[in-house]
Amino acid sequence: MTIPARVTRIPWKALVVAAVVALLSALIGPAAAQTAPTESRPVYSYDHAIRESVWVDTRLDGDADGKTDRVAVDIVRPREPAQHGRRIPVIMDASPYYSCCGRGNDSQRKTYDAQGRPVQFPLYYDNYFVPRGYATVLVDLAGTNRSDGCVDVGGRSDIQSAKAVVDWLNGRGRAYRTRTGGEPVTADWSNGRTGMIGKSWDGTIANGVAATGVRGLETIVPIAGISSWYDYYFAKGAPLYDSGPDGLADVVESPAAHQHCAAVQKRLVDGAPRSGDWTDLWTERDYVRNAGKVRASVFLVHGMQDLNVRTRNAGRWWDALARHGVERKIWLSQTGHVDPFDYRRPEWVDTLHQWFDHYLMGYDNGIERSPMADIERAPGTWSTDPRWPAAGTTATTLRPRNGATPGVGTLGTTPAPRGTTATFTDDPRLGESDWAARIDEPTPAKAGFSTGPLTAPLRLSGSGTVTVTATPSTSTAHLSAVLADLGPDTIRNYTGAGEGITTLADSTCWGAGNRGDTGCFRETAADTRQVGYTVFSRGWADLGNYADDHKGRPLTPGRPYTITLDLAASDHIVPAGHRLALIVAGTDAGLIDPPDSKPQLTLDLARTTARLPLTGGAPALARATAGTAPRTAGTGGPLAGLAPPRPAGHLPSAG
Repeated sequence: MTIPARVTRIPWKALVVAAVVALLSALIGPAAAQTAPTESRPVYSYDHAIRESVWVDTRLDGDADGKTDRVAVDIVRPREPAQHGRRIPVIMDASPYYSCCGRGNDSQRKTYDAQGRPVQFPLYYDNYFVPRGYATVLVDLAGTNRSDGCVDVGGRSDIQSAKAVVDWLNGRGRAYRTRTGGEPVTADWSNGRTGMIGKSWDGTIANGVAATGVRGLETIVPIAGISSWYDYYFAKGAPLYDSGPDGLADVVESPAAHQHCAAVQKRLVDGAPRSGDWTDLWTERDYVRNAGKVRASVFLVHGMQDLNVRTRNAGRWWDALARHGVERKIWLSQTGHVDPFDYRRPEWVDTLHQWFDHYLMGYDNGIERSPMADIERAPGTWSTDPRWPAAGTTATTLRPRNGATPGVGTLGTTPAPRGTTATFTDDPRLGESDWAARIDEPTPAKAGFSTGPLTAPLRLSGSGTVTVTATPSTSTAHLSAVLADLGPDTIRNYTGAGEGITTLADSTCWGAGNRGDTGCFRETAADTRQVGYTVFSRGWADLGNYADDHKGRPLTPGRPYTITLDLAASDHIVPAGHRLALIVAGTDAGLIDPPDSKPQLTLDLARTTARLPLTGGAPALARATAGTAPRTAGTGGPLAGLAPPRPAGHLPSAG
């Protein structure tokens, strides 16, 4: 196969020499720090690597067959360190997708030879890191692929599937050579230092295992991961999907699990009522509440336009980790549910290499002192911040008012007069794309408010809230609040099939490879569109949750209710000449399910506010809204935007 310039083949003798030099450097210690390497090098043979499978005992009996469940663990590790008595760290990806759905943009699955030995390890972790002295460990979650047990969608079984492997790698667990046999296997090649990585459900498992505080898990890299499964399915009672966790289990479970896991499926149905009420099932699957137990460093990656695992999951997790002083780093892209390997490949692999080298191998490469945040400002254009949210960001109150044109409001700091109202009727056929495109028109399905053209850029960094007082005409009502940047721009097409990327025909190789696992992956390019507005943050709620975030109540038509909608985390700069808009409406088509009725809602504008994370706070807002600026947002009529979000899928998958 073709090897790109960044991947080199090293003669066998050179490998041995380099390994000896690395060993001597480690033995000499700090005195030789000036000549010690600052990164791991590809000095070990990928072709000669050890490939094996073990089954780790989870100590759970999810399928109630009277035997504790064993999860399948496929391992590829360099042969040479063990030959020299050296133990090595582990990069682990625990996933339910290795047989049903595939991993990555190339939808790779695990493959095995005729004897059942692993051949293809999906993704590039093994190709790139095994020659550099890491073991790659891929875990089938309980109830999937070659593992025993049942899928419980983020619950105890899911998390224990991976935690048990971390324990085994640290000498605290049991593993066997086969699924049913009694021959024990020890991880005598592992030094116990483990890093977990993965996208979507895989990243979710990394979050959940870290929240147990397990020793030996040194770092996690959750990519588009869930931090609370309630936040995946609901937003203050408003349903984001038309099904629950039982639907996910049905997709990923192995045929054997389908036969034996009916009781677990029933618990998933019974514990996740479509009412949106909080139950014990959601408490078990809320990792945010245990952020104080996290010992691992966290490198969090999320798309700010991810409409699958929505960015509230990233924002709440990040804020909780910050409160507990967890060492952390963040990348925020303008894509949807996309892996950074597919939108910033060279920079991502280099950064990940430094991250694992520091936290798993102990290299002093400065990664922990580098800027905390990388943020995509335009397709392929990135900025950095020493901390995130940005320094100087404070919650600043903006207030909606009616404008000179009925149905077209303004947004500023002056409260609306008492008794001022705005009215809209829920139309579940419409959503944020329709509302934002017609922000300057008095349409019946929304209440829209915008600043004048800004005289200076205005940055929003972090999570905000919108508090509304609304009077419904029916006993059920859903609410949506969105922030929009009104002005021309070129953005990633996050509602397209690739969620901001296009997959190309050409491939590049990242690390070593062989016939069974080439390490080559298709290249991508940014999929962009020119638009007249950009929706950059959203929040939803069931108005029936006005008194309790965790429990809904029937509404009394004609009575006002006050509720706060949590806006998803974002980092967006509204340029000078653009306008900042707040839209309040009912069902956000394609993103939340509609209520049983189509209510008319009347907003009390004097009791409606937006608390937004403005960098520079109120003074920055005053500067940006002072005086007049030329408007850059079109010449009349609907503003151009992306296609409306597609009806929400319900599989937090890889591709």
